[in-house]
Formats: sequence, structure tokens, C-alpha cells
Amino acid sequence: MYNTRMTCLPCDFYLRTAPEVARALLGMRLVRDLDGSRISGKITETEAYDGEADLACHARSGKTTRNAVMYGPPGRAYIYFTYGMHWCLNVVTGAEGSPAAVLLRAILPLEGLELIVSNRKGLPENKWTDGPAKLCKALAIDGSLYGAALCETGSPLRIEQDKPVTDGEVVVSPRVGIQYAPEPWLSKPWRFRLMSE
Repeated sequence: MYNTRMTCLPCDFYLRTAPEVARALLGMRLVRDLDGSRISGKITETEAYDGEADLACHARSGKTTRNAVMYGPPGRAYIYFTYGMHWCLNVVTGAEGSPAAVLLRAILPLEGLELIVSNRKGLPENKWTDGPAKLCKALAIDGSLYGAALCETGSPLRIEQDKPVTDGEVVVSPRVGIQYAPEPWLSKPWRFRLMSE
């Protein structure tokens, strides 16, 4: 049985660079409250996107309607629609006005498994949440949660403190799916994942 009374990570947890937050989020718990039920999973993979200078970042062309939340306070959800069919969840990091975010790429389901199964019908367990769009489908995360305060206990989408992981458990590598970005951004070691996942 999992402890359902954990503390949300405070807003100042996110007041660091995107790579620092991306590493620190591993092992923490993503929580979704849905229709009176709680769904959660341990964060097992992240990627950092660090400001307008980062040519792989959505802020590379400046502030837009889509990425506006990235320019706001840290600890908010930046959720975007991609390929005309998928939602992806990011966590805003750094100081207000400096757009940066961490993409949540994968989680290990812990609570609300019956709801996850319902949202991921016909798929094997190891394919429920092993990608950014997949975890959003599993936890029913969509654009209605854009800007949600991930550091507030009453938020329907939040991140809670859980067991930190050691550096020995973490694999660091370049980000994936950003072939459009030139060097040095293409090879920045800003993807973090748990070795056992």
C-alpha cells in the first residue's frame, strides 16, 4: 500500500536550471486526481529544455500563446499538443521571465492502476507509461491542465516528494527526437533516466 499523504515539492524546488530540476525529479511522484480517484507514478525519465538560447527548446523563437506559461513562475505545468494527436507534460523551471522546462518522458505506475488500464486498453503493462504521450494518456492529462500548479496540494495535477535516487542509479545521455536542433544543443547531456527502468 502506498502512502497517499505525501508532501508536494515546494515551488522553490523548481527555481533552478532545467538540467538540475530534470535530474532531481527522478524518483519523485507525479499525481493526478481524477473524478475522486488518485493516479500516480514514480518519475523515471526526464529531459531538460533551457531557455531561448537552447535551439531544441520551444522558447527558441520567443514567447507565444503556446509556450507562455514557460515565462511564468516555476512549478507550473506546460502542456502542449503535438503531431495532431498527443499531449506532453513539462514542468516549468527557473526564474520567472526565463523560459525553461523539463519534459516528463516516463513514469512507473504506482496507484490507480485500474484507471491506467482503462486509459491504455489492450496494451502490455510495460507500454502504459514509457513515453511522454503515453503517460499523459494513462493519467488523462490534456490541455485543460495547462498552467496547473504542480507545487500545490489541492491541484488536480502535482508532483510529490518521494525517495530520491542516487547518481549510481541514473543514466545521463543526449535528448531524443530533436534532430532539427544544431550542435551543441543536439548533444547536450540533458536526458536523465533511472537505470532499472
